[in-house]
Amino acid sequence: MSSVIITGSSGLIGSEAARHFHSLGWDVIGIDNDLRAKFFGPGASTKWMKERLERELKRYRHFETDIRNAEAVEKLARDVASDLKLIIHAAAQPSHDWAAREPMTDFSVNAQGTLVLLEAVRKYAPDAIFIFTSTNKVYGDTPNRLPLLEKETRYEISEEHPWVMGIPETMSIDQSTHSLFGVSKVAADLYTQEYGRNFGIKTIIFRGGCLTGPGHSGTELHGFLAYLMKCAATGQPYKVFGYKGKQVRDNIHSADLVRAFEQVARNPRIGAVYNIGGGRETNCSMLEAITLCEKIVGRELKWSYTDQNRIGDHMWWISDLSAFKSDYPAWQLHYDVEGILRDIFEVNVDRWNKRTA
Repeated sequence: MSSVIITGSSGLIGSEAARHFHSLGWDVIGIDNDLRAKFFGPGASTKWMKERLERELKRYRHFETDIRNAEAVEKLARDVASDLKLIIHAAAQPSHDWAAREPMTDFSVNAQGTLVLLEAVRKYAPDAIFIFTSTNKVYGDTPNRLPLLEKETRYEISEEHPWVMGIPETMSIDQSTHSLFGVSKVAADLYTQEYGRNFGIKTIIFRGGCLTGPGHSGTELHGFLAYLMKCAATGQPYKVFGYKGKQVRDNIHSADLVRAFEQVARNPRIGAVYNIGGGRETNCSMLEAITLCEKIVGRELKWSYTDQNRIGDHMWWISDLSAFKSDYPAWQLHYDVEGILRDIFEVNVDRWNKRTA
């Protein structure tokens, strides 16, 4: 029987991956100690998802292990090594703002935790596939130097620009301003690449755009679409940070991303790096997302605006998906932005309203 270890298993991507690979007949080993509740408060806790996975997936085992604990991680890897075929590393400290408040914790979770996992794989399961969910924030603010045009509801790039279909993996990560979160993810990203190139481990890095879906415990500091829809559905106020609300994100549903993971698990590479998101098919500005949320819930959102954007934030990000689609032509997106938002709303509206009642 094939086993998969999933870190951050109660989070957005981890929980989606747990359900997906379980449905394919895999044994699923989840690692998640609900640090998200510490980072963002009890409203962001993933405990509800942990309980749901344990209730619904008969071949799911959960461990409250901290990925920074090398002894505990190595013991787990050693115990399951004979059946371990895949590691999906989705655990992270994901917020720019939070990283600036506690840089040491941010780095220890994102960089040290990744290194601990890579070492455990190298020692006990060197033939396993290691998928790392990185971020487009590794590019710092370099995307903001693109020659953008201001439209009525969004920023856009000229149709004559070579990157009109999206930003490729060849964009430099150097000579730019990163958030501290971006730096810790750069370290983890590069370590993952080098464990592939130095030790021959099948490592694959996905530099995500806006990863989202109904399993996201969104908060103001992390989880753009999920938190926006939560505010629209419950009447909570929402704040837009900078760029006139015209900043553009490409959005990918967690289910579409996990289907990409499956493609990689079937035909892995070594040290491969892919920008991944909704690409040209699935993207929106903040203003456009607000309009869609209002349409879905049937009322206006209470929102305010501040001129100060977040450090390292992008004015325009659309992923060039051509590299991944070239290597994995069977993969395609199933959700557009409105479909993503409707799914988030329909799955969560009753739970959200119970909490605010």
